[in-house]
Amino acid sequence: MSAKEHLQQAIAKLQAADCESARLDAECLLMHAWGINRTQLIIKAHDDLPSDVAHIFSEYIVRRCKREPVAYIIGEKEFWSRSFNVSPDVLIPRPETEHLIEELLKLYPDTQAPYYFADIGTGSGCIAITIACEYPNAIVLATDISEKSLIIARSNAEKHVVSERVQFKQGDLYQAFDANTQAFDAILSNPPYVSVDEMHGLEQELHHEPSHALTDTKDGLSLLRILLNEAPNHLKQGAYILVETGLCGLPKTPDAITMLYSYHDLAGNLRGGVYQY
Repeated sequence: MSAKEHLQQAIAKLQAADCESARLDAECLLMHAWGINRTQLIIKAHDDLPSDVAHIFSEYIVRRCKREPVAYIIGEKEFWSRSFNVSPDVLIPRPETEHLIEELLKLYPDTQAPYYFADIGTGSGCIAITIACEYPNAIVLATDISEKSLIIARSNAEKHVVSERVQFKQGDLYQAFDANTQAFDAILSNPPYVSVDEMHGLEQELHHEPSHALTDTKDGLSLLRILLNEAPNHLKQGAYILVETGLCGLPKTPDAITMLYSYHDLAGNLRGGVYQY
């Protein structure tokens, strides 16, 4: 049976499982199973699919029909035009989180300066590592409460050749810092901000992701409050903290810092806030 016929059958199965991007998912999974790119897939569309590839592809489709995210099936996800290793131990990087990088670049347009940045709740390390790539003379401290997450993040730092400039520490929010931690030029964080009431309404794919990276099990604002309230203890005077958020919005701004502005995605949805100490 040809690759095109296998694809058609897979697309039908994914559509029956209510996967919104059935064709794209099927093509992505077949390319990964076959070890080819999109151009090669088009060229090979009428070729018989090798039996070993067909077997792997079939297993992938079964997993996707159970609404397992494509990123977990293939073990990687693109962020800021770079590929990052992912597993069910980390949240899958999302395009909306790229806004954090965009805002940091606006605040610090001199990408050659020797800044000191922090990424709290690093997960896959996509934020910290992207910063290190964009600012080749910066040092980035990346923290996470999960040691399993840090294993993935370290692998991504090695993958993108920034291990010497990205430091990893385990701990809950600012608890990962110690007495020797210097003040930062900027702190960035994409914390768990899904409220406990929102969790039951999430799409099925999100239930495959680590819940501790999604929800604060409260109102969605509790971790954001801690991040903002304690930021002055860890920032240089005049430095910034940038946070991502969702439907929960943003908490009241503490007296010690100033909210410069909130930012939105292309659909007009609130995505985060930028604050200055």
